[in-house]
Parts: sequence; C-alpha cells; structure tokens
Amino acid sequence: MRRHFAILLCLLSSSLLGADPIDIGSRRELFVDDLLIDKLSGDAELRLHHPTPREIAIVHDAPWEGSASGYHTVFKDGDLYRLYHRGLHLDVTKGKLSSSRHPPFYCYAESKDGICWTKPELGLIEFQGSKKNNIILEGRGTHNFAPFKDSNPHCSSEARYKALGGLMNEGGLFAFQSPDGIHWSLMRGEPVITKGAFDSQNLAFWDASIGKYRCYFRVFTGGVTTQAEWKPTGVRAIRTGTSSDFLNWGEETDLTYVDSPEEQLYTNQIAPYYRAPHILIGTPTRYVERGWSASMRALPDRENRELRSSAHLRYGTALTEGLLMASRDGVCFNRWNEAFLRPGIGRPGSWQYGQHYIAWNMVETESALPGAPNELSLYATEDHWHGQGGKLRRYTLRLDGFVSINASSRGGEFLSRPITFTGSKLTINFATSAAGGVRVEIQDTEGEPIDGFALAECPEQFGDSIDHTVTWENGSDVSLLSGTAVRLRFVLKDADLYALKFAD
Repeated sequence: MRRHFAILLCLLSSSLLGADPIDIGSRRELFVDDLLIDKLSGDAELRLHHPTPREIAIVHDAPWEGSASGYHTVFKDGDLYRLYHRGLHLDVTKGKLSSSRHPPFYCYAESKDGICWTKPELGLIEFQGSKKNNIILEGRGTHNFAPFKDSNPHCSSEARYKALGGLMNEGGLFAFQSPDGIHWSLMRGEPVITKGAFDSQNLAFWDASIGKYRCYFRVFTGGVTTQAEWKPTGVRAIRTGTSSDFLNWGEETDLTYVDSPEEQLYTNQIAPYYRAPHILIGTPTRYVERGWSASMRALPDRENRELRSSAHLRYGTALTEGLLMASRDGVCFNRWNEAFLRPGIGRPGSWQYGQHYIAWNMVETESALPGAPNELSLYATEDHWHGQGGKLRRYTLRLDGFVSINASSRGGEFLSRPITFTGSKLTINFATSAAGGVRVEIQDTEGEPIDGFALAECPEQFGDSIDHTVTWENGSDVSLLSGTAVRLRFVLKDADLYALKFAD
C-alpha cells in the first residue's frame, strides 16, 4: 500500500512539476490502471466488464480425470490450442470428502478453434493396464503442473516448452522441459524454488519486457513450518521472483496492491496480455468464507444443498470466484475488488468451493456472431467434486474489454497525463449507442487545443469497433505531433473507451 501511494505521489509531482511525459510509443494502452488518467470528470468513470458464459468446453469424464480436475492451462501454439489440467477424482458422500481413487495425473487436450476440444490417445502413461489415454505426466509435480511455450529467443529446442510443478512435501517447485509440449522431463533433479507453500497453481513465463523469466507462486503471509509438518498460517498470498535461466531464481518479493483489502487468493493466473505485453494481467481466485444463512438452508434444490453442505464440512462455508488485476512492474498490482467472474445463476453447485477457477491464459477465438471481430476466450471450472467428472466452461470477452472509461448519456470527459507517442494516426477500441459518441481533442501540455485537433474540429465518432481511426476535419494524420508532448482529451456520451493506440 505504501509503495502504491509513493507511486501516485511521484506521478502527481511529475505532472505538476512538468517532468518528462509518459512515452507510450506505438503501444496499445488499456485502462486497467490509472497510469494515463489525469482527470475523469462529469459522468465518466472506470467500469469493470464481465465475461459472458458460453458452452461447456470439455467434460473430465475419463476415470483418470474425474471430479477434481483442476489447475488448467490454455494457450495458443501456432494453429493449435493446447489445454493441460490435473486429473484427480474425489467423492463427496453423505457430506464427507473421500480420498482419491488414484494418484493425480496431468492430462492434455487440444483444439483447432479453442471451442471444440479433443483428447488424443497419447500412449505415454499406463492407467489400469492401458496406455490409451491423454495422460502426459505422473509422479512428482502432477498436483499443479503449469506449462508454457518459451518465447525466449535463446531457448534451446529441447526446452521449447517449460513448466513448474511441485509441492512442499516433494521439496518445492521443480523445473520441467519438453521439445513438443507432450513429452516432459526434469531439467534438474532438485527443486529450483524451495521457500513457499506451493499448494496452488504456481507458474512462470518469459517476460520480454525485462528479458527474464518471471514466476508466481503460493505463500502464506504468516509463513509455514517445515516440510515434515507443514501447517499454513496467515493469509493465502502470492510471491514473485525472476530468473535468467529458469533454474536459479531470485529477487523474490510478495505482491502488493493499490487499494485492496487483505484477501485469500488461491491462484494467480498472471501473464503478459498478448495485445499489450508490457501489461501483466492476472485472474486470481478469491476464497471467501460466508455465514450459513437461512436462505441457503431453504434452497429448494436438494442436490445443491448437499453440495453446499459438503463444502461447509470440508472448508467451512467457503465460496470461490474470479478476480481481475493488472501490473506494469510485476509486483504492484491494481486489483479490482469487485468480482470479475461471479458465481452466477442457473448452474448447479456454482455457489460452493472449487468453482470458477479461471484457467491460466486467455486466447483469441472467432466470434459466433457473423461479421464480428475475434474475441477473448477464457475458461473456468464447474462441478468440482460433483458427479462423474468436473467441467470447464468457456467464457468470452471483447478484445481489450476488461475495463473501459464509461460515460452515460449525461456525458463525461477523460483528460490524459502528458504523453509522447510514435505514429501517424490514433486508433481506439470503443463502443457507443446510436445516440452516443466520442470526440477527441489533442492539447499541448498546458491544456491548450492544438490547431487542427481541437474538439470543435473533431466530428462525433460513433459505432462499435476494436480498431477505429479517429478523424478531425482535416483528416486523421497526427504524424507532425509524433514525439511531441501532448495531452488527449476525450469527451464521451453513452460510450465506452477500452483502449487506445497510435499506429502508422
């Protein structure tokens, strides 16, 4: 918290003292934080948007997958979408959670479109006398294996895919490698990170913005005891570290948050947002203890009541849901305290522990609406511990559509801090009503309109587009201002502004 206040004071002081403007170059900028915002006035506000539920993407109904499948990872690899998840079955009988029918495995599925998934028979790992299954890993690390494709330009071909996985009782997190994302081996016989709790999905990736690997893993704020007698104390929290070679990790520090209370965070799901990779976006799971209300006891759905009772016996009156957070330095995050993915309505068992764990990574998929642009797909768990198999539901979100600057029909304005840019046109991701619109003014750093780019010279822009070029009476060319410190003034009416970008 103190760190964030110091950042805000620094930004405020820079603005007041005429310090260097923010250089956004030709990057796409989102409004998941307030870096570019100097002032919101009128009816303008930052608004969090929520994913739309779609179809069940995959059912974990194979005997080695089961009801406790979890810790999903999804990413696009060329023309192929890859999905990884833990396979485990736990039974809830008469309000009690029984032990698993088998040790955990890690499983694999793939898709050509991110919507319809198949489980290939890989022939790698034996289960009950047969290798006709989609299992890729057994043994050490299979509680929380988290693969990624390494974009490090110096990565060797045998380690093109990497992963972290492991628990405290296994010694910590181990580093794995694979040449093809299917056949995996240890990079080292000993764990590469040993201080932590690790009882969650712990992950790592190559961060091109710093030229190093980043990792994010589970800790407890009060620390833990020895491996022999592990007992968590404090609050579930997230720690990060960096590495140049994926084996030797350092610079470890706990995440801090701009203006959020201390809450139990189960997963972190942090990754560079591929359309703006200088911004890290996470969709952690929030764990919430709630009182057992009379309204819950009176629910007419007997099965749902039994499921809630099971969650109550195992984890107290626990619920889980998805959050959204973003960072530019990988340590201090702007976390939205409002839920990003709520438990929702109409899905059995959604108001219980273990639901809505969002898979690591979002992928771009085609829209079902003819003529519409691509959209983001994200995936979240359902039916945890229930029935023959857990499920993964697909959700969709507008590209860049996490947060917008929104104004009602009463109108509002957004004034940016001083910036410099590179490019010849200003493009925006925006949506308006038929009666609404957006106008843009480019000002000098003193707030005076620049000739040719004044508000009165900007026709009202209206419509719904992820890549709209802003025009003034004399056209869209802003190249004469490239490299010059300016401010942007947006006047909005019944509109959402999701992102902006200068381009050639």
